[in-house]
Amino acid sequence: MEIIQIVGIGLCATFLILLLNQFKMDKFNLAITVFISCVLFLFLLDKVQFLLDEIQKLANQASIKNVYVETLLKIIGIAYIAEFGVQITKDAGQGAIASKIELGGKVLILVLAVPILTALIETILSFLPKIS
Repeated sequence: MEIIQIVGIGLCATFLILLLNQFKMDKFNLAITVFISCVLFLFLLDKVQFLLDEIQKLANQASIKNVYVETLLKIIGIAYIAEFGVQITKDAGQGAIASKIELGGKVLILVLAVPILTALIETILSFLPKIS
């Protein structure tokens, strides 16, 4: 079970950080936090790839246009990557930068969502009766 490995790595890193704090070596804490966070992120990449492949298969079976699926997957990716960056930045005590990363992610998501929203509005309007 991968969750045991993930939690184990996280707990070991936490123990190491607490140990370094006792010896006044807390300048390494951020480096350890970033390193372990990246290791855990990379550990999950193959799972994410599997998930993306399955979503693509389902979309193909449902005859959903690839452009919509790709856009939704990009939006999900931006959300996860932004959240990852926000958490690392907050761990470093940089809340102001974290909020700017979060804002950047939201703006990029909105930009990607415009074509989907446009298609949705056009579809809804096509169902409404034409007023002459």
